[in-house]
Amino acid sequence: MAKPSRKVIITCAITGGIHTPSMSPHLPVTPDQIAEHAIGAAEAGAAILHLHARNPEDGRPTQDPEAFARFLPRIKQSTDAVLNLTTGGSPVMQVEERLQPALKFAPEVASLNMGSMNFGLFPMLGRYEKFQHAWEPEYLEKTRDVVFRNTFKDIEYILQSCSDNGTRFEFECYDTSHLYNLAHFLDRGLVTGPLFVQSVFGILGGIGTHAEDVAHMRRTADRLFGTDYVWSVLGAGRHQMPVTTLAAAMGGNVRVGLEDSLWDGPGRLAETNAAQVRRVRQVLEGLGLEVATPTEARAMLALKGGDQVNF
Repeated sequence: MAKPSRKVIITCAITGGIHTPSMSPHLPVTPDQIAEHAIGAAEAGAAILHLHARNPEDGRPTQDPEAFARFLPRIKQSTDAVLNLTTGGSPVMQVEERLQPALKFAPEVASLNMGSMNFGLFPMLGRYEKFQHAWEPEYLEKTRDVVFRNTFKDIEYILQSCSDNGTRFEFECYDTSHLYNLAHFLDRGLVTGPLFVQSVFGILGGIGTHAEDVAHMRRTADRLFGTDYVWSVLGAGRHQMPVTTLAAAMGGNVRVGLEDSLWDGPGRLAETNAAQVRRVRQVLEGLGLEVATPTEARAMLALKGGDQVNF
């Protein structure tokens, strides 16, 4: 009898803090838009929804818990998906501000960036002739001279602050050094397996998108964590589908969404997050792989369950 195919977790990152409203009319900004995109992505097959909030007036990223409160209950009531709250926020925020939603809502999963880096968004300035809001070009230009701070002290602060609420982490690793940082915290007993390792490819300041880069991150994670981790991958911009396809073929899980890419094919803006979920699902099924349900994702990641959150 043939062995059943492995289950692949699809994460969908709904809006993020990278793209600005002028870049796509489809970028969800208001609470209603974020909720609708998230619910649609879950219906399309995303087991995990990675969530940021924005100011509904101008689309600026915000970590105000009240902004999250405007969409979290609606998404929870409408789907069984795992809700993953960012502690990254945006590269220009301080860690105390970034942590507030995870502290208040005690989600099943929160993202955690595993090292400081230059997070260069400024090249996007040259792709747009004008912007709707004054904050957009200023925000992008500022990343020419900003360090996205995630020091060992910052990481310890987030881990210790969430230690009593049962939240587990999506460890975002933008380069091989971030994997070694994660191994350091594992050795100290501040994190436990199974580790949910999200490898990020294609952000200026982090590792590139070549197939050798993807393979190198996988080999390094295998060496450091053995079998006690769940590997997921995202590719930024036009690299989204090529990188996730490669990673899926290598045994990885995948992340898509308008946080990571605004596109649904060459020159065609994605109108919904669900469109990207459907596209990557076609890739997975074409590879003979099965998509994990939220229940299966919870078991794979040893999560506490959706009934143990504060929203």
